Amino acid sequence: MKIWLIGMAALCAALTVTALEVGDSAPLFTAKDQDGADWVLKDQLGDKPVVVYFYPAAMTGGCTKQACSYRDYVKNGETAFVVVGISADGIQNLKWFQTSENLNFPLLSDPAGRIAGQFGVPVKAGEKVITRTVDGSEVELKRSATTARWTFIISPEGKVVYKSDKVKATEDLGAVMTFLTEAE
Repeated sequence: MKIWLIGMAALCAALTVTALEVGDSAPLFTAKDQDGADWVLKDQLGDKPVVVYFYPAAMTGGCTKQACSYRDYVKNGETAFVVVGISADGIQNLKWFQTSENLNFPLLSDPAGRIAGQFGVPVKAGEKVITRTVDGSEVELKRSATTARWTFIISPEGKVVYKSDKVKATEDLGAVMTFLTEAE
């Protein structure tokens, strides 16, 4: 246990980097989605802005509200942007989250906080294990790290055009939509 805590402290310290700012090039990362497939940011660029939102934990109150607002926006038809959610949850947790909430956009696994660190998003050691019911069965959701709730918009050219490090889960989509509407 002591070795794990020292290792996690070193990981979190190593991930303390300068945050990306508006105008910076976004890191061209690849991550596993809820199905275990590679999701590549570079492949998403070119047509629409990409909303990358970091959230603390799958299937928790605020994170569920935030994800469901994006789900409902995507469900309503043609979208003005591509959306992807990133947390330190493992692939199985993300699959349970997607299934239980009928999420219709990719959720990416960043268990070591590497991608969060590239964006400058704070990462801390994982918190308590939570238990949820998925398809009638109790499941335990564990994660090795927890990221802060931040949102970025990346232009089709790969530049950060929007950054919020003070995201309120229930207001995130509205803030993104306001920014994109005013930017037109």
